[in-house]
Amino acid sequence: HHGAAQTIFLGVDLCARLGGRVLLAEVVFRKTWDVDLSQYPQWLVVLVGTLVAALVVWIAMKLLKVALWLLFFVVLFGGIGWALWLLVR
Repeated sequence: HHGAAQTIFLGVDLCARLGGRVLLAEVVFRKTWDVDLSQYPQWLVVLVGTLVAALVVWIAMKLLKVALWLLFFVVLFGGIGWALWLLVR
């Protein structure tokens, strides 16, 4: 039967059952940046943020284009190869 002590010290019990290893969630390092943008004009912050977002979208579009071309050629050559294999079988 599980008592209050086992409920309170669940982390210790769980760690002992894991053989002393630490759960991944406990070793995740969180880094936060505290950037003060109030010294810059608001229009400049918005403009730079817009340009950075547009650049990220543009890079994503290029990567998706490459991925779609690769998928196209895999399907094309895969289908031709399959048809040839069925032909000579």
